Amino acid sequence: AEPHELLTHEPGVRALALDDAPQIAAEADEASADDLLALDDALHRLDALDPRAVRIVECRYFAGLTIAETAEVLDLSTATIKREWAVARVWLFREMGGMSPPQQD
Repeated sequence: AEPHELLTHEPGVRALALDDAPQIAAEADEASADDLLALDDALHRLDALDPRAVRIVECRYFAGLTIAETAEVLDLSTATIKREWAVARVWLFREMGGMSPPQQD
């Protein structure tokens, strides 16, 4: 399976448009809303360190784009997207209180 398929087919995980975040937060239970706020805070911190990594997260996680689609949109190689997506995921997961994200092939 493609990495984006693993991410978007996990129970309770779906690709979202950034504009939908306020509505989803309103519909979510308190724990989910807290997670969304923690993700937003972590993304702001990451943006200060590596704005391109945030664009990759937006494309992959929120828009549900594949590695190839993200590479095309951001005019980068697929190898760069794979590498920076993996680094961004680990960084965000740790910032949000986890040790490391689930492995993806």
